[in-house]
Amino acid sequence: MLSLIVFLPIIAGLVILAVPSSQKQIIRMVSLLAAVVQMVLAVMIWQGYDPSLAGITAVAGGSPEGSFQFIERLPWISLDLGSMGSMNIEYFLGVDGLSITMVILTALVSTIGVLSSWTIQKQVKGYFLLYNLLATAMMGCFVALDFFLFYVFWELMLLPMYFLIGMWGGPNREYAAIKFFLYTLFGSVFMLLVMIALYFSVIDPLTGNHTFSLVAMASQENYIHDAILGPDNAMWRTVAFIVLFIGFAIKVPMFPFHTWLPDAHVEAPTPISVILAGVLLKLGTYGMMRINFPLFPEVFQASMYVIGVFGAINIIYGAFCALAQKDLKKMVAYSSISHMGYVLLGLAAGNSEGMTGALYQMFNHGTITAMLFLLVGVIYDRAHTRQIEKFGGLATYMPVYFGVVMIAWFASLGLPGLSGFISEAFVFVGAFSAEVTRPIAIVSVLGIVFGAAYLLWSLQRMFLGKRREDAAYDVEIGADGHEHIHFHDWKGKLDLDARELAMLVPLAVIIIFLGIYPMPIMGLMTTSINKLVQVLAPVAMAALN
Repeated sequence: MLSLIVFLPIIAGLVILAVPSSQKQIIRMVSLLAAVVQMVLAVMIWQGYDPSLAGITAVAGGSPEGSFQFIERLPWISLDLGSMGSMNIEYFLGVDGLSITMVILTALVSTIGVLSSWTIQKQVKGYFLLYNLLATAMMGCFVALDFFLFYVFWELMLLPMYFLIGMWGGPNREYAAIKFFLYTLFGSVFMLLVMIALYFSVIDPLTGNHTFSLVAMASQENYIHDAILGPDNAMWRTVAFIVLFIGFAIKVPMFPFHTWLPDAHVEAPTPISVILAGVLLKLGTYGMMRINFPLFPEVFQASMYVIGVFGAINIIYGAFCALAQKDLKKMVAYSSISHMGYVLLGLAAGNSEGMTGALYQMFNHGTITAMLFLLVGVIYDRAHTRQIEKFGGLATYMPVYFGVVMIAWFASLGLPGLSGFISEAFVFVGAFSAEVTRPIAIVSVLGIVFGAAYLLWSLQRMFLGKRREDAAYDVEIGADGHEHIHFHDWKGKLDLDARELAMLVPLAVIIIFLGIYPMPIMGLMTTSINKLVQVLAPVAMAALN
C-alpha cells in the first residue's frame, strides 16, 4: 500500500513519457487521475490505521518495527566491507501518528496542485513529469523509516523544485531557484555526515549489524557506547543535533535561514507555491520530530529554550514583515514564516499538548496556506498584478471570491470555529504549561495581534471601500443602468469558475469541519505524540534529579 502511494506519480510520469507533447489535455488527465488515486489510497490507509497501536520507537525485546503500521521492509543494498563489517541499507516503509497525518496532507495538496496546474501552457509535458517526480519524493520522505532512504527522497525533491521554479516561475525565477537549491543543499550535506556517523553508532537488535533504521536509532539501548555518537560522547552528540537541526530548520524555514522562502514563493507559479507552503515546509518540522529529537533527547532537553526563542522570533518577525508588504503573495509568504513559528514553539514545549498542537498546526497550515496561495493565483490571473493598492471594493463585484477569502483569511488569523484556532490554542497551552517556554509563550501571543493587523488591513484595502483611481480593473455603467466590472486583459468569468471552486471548496470544508471537530486528524496523532514525549521524558526527569 505504501509503495503504491509513493510511486504512483512515477508510474503516471512513465505514461506521460509515452504521450506526445501536443496532447496536453491527456497529460493533464493522467496526472489528475494519479493524484486522485493517490488521495483514495491515503483515505484507505487512514481507514485501516489503528491510532491506539501507534508508536515512535521500538520497545526493548519487542518488534524492531515498534508499533508502526503498513510496514514494508526488504533488503535493498548489502555490501561486505571486510574488516569494517557490512553495509546494510533497507527499503523500510511504515506510518505512525506523526506520518499518517502528513501522508493525508500530501495527497490532498498534490491533488489540488494538479487542478491548479491546469492553466499551465508552457512545456506541459516537462512540467507534469517534474511535478509527479516531486509528488513521489514528498510522499517518500513521510513514510521512509530507513535514514538512507529518507535522505534519497529528501534530495530527490531538490531537482524537480529547482526546475519548476526556474523554468515556470516569474521574472527573477533563476535567482529564486538557485537560492532555494543552495540553501537546502547546504543543510543536506551536513545531514549526510551525521547520517553516516549514526550508522556506525547503532546496532540493529534483529540482525546484530549496523543499521540506518530510524526505529533502531530512536531506541537508545541500541547505541554502542564507544562509537562517535554513543551516549558517552556528549560533545559529538551535541554537534550532530545542531547540524541536523540546522538542516531541518532551513526547510521550515526558521530565522535566520528564512530568506530563500519569500523569493521562492513570489517567483514560483501558483501550483508550486501551493506545494511549497502546503507540504515542503512541513518536512523540516517533521524531520525534527522523527529524527532530531528522539535520536538526541538529552540535547533537545537542553535546547528547548533556544528552540522556543527562535519560534517566537519566527512568529513576531514574520508577522512584522507581512505587515510591511505591498505584494499580496509576499505577504502570504511571510505569514507562512510566522505560522511555522507556532510549530517550533509547540515542539519546544516538549509536552503532549505542545507537540500535538505543533503537529496539528502543520496539517492546518498546509490546508490554510494552500488555500491562500490559490486565492492569490486567482486574482493574479485576472488582474496580472499582486499589488494590494491596485484593488479596492472587490467584495461588491466578486462576492463568491470574497466569501472564500474570508474563510481563508480568518482561518489564518486563528478565528474560533476554524481549524487554525485549535492548533494554535494547543500550542499555547503546551508552551505555557512548560516552565522553560512560559515567558516565550507570553511574548509570542503578540504574533496573533500582528497577524490580525496585516490580514485585516489587506482585507480592508482590497475588498472594502471604493475602487481606487489606479485600480487594476474598470467599472462601467451598462445599458441596464448597473455597474459592470472588467479586469484589464481578462476575458474569462469574473468570479470563481468551476475549476477554481473545485480547488477551493474542499479546502474550505476541511478548514471549517476540523475547526468544529478536530478529532478525525487529532485522534490519529495522540498515541504517537505521547510515545515521543515518553522517549524524551526520562531525560528530563534525570536532569531534574
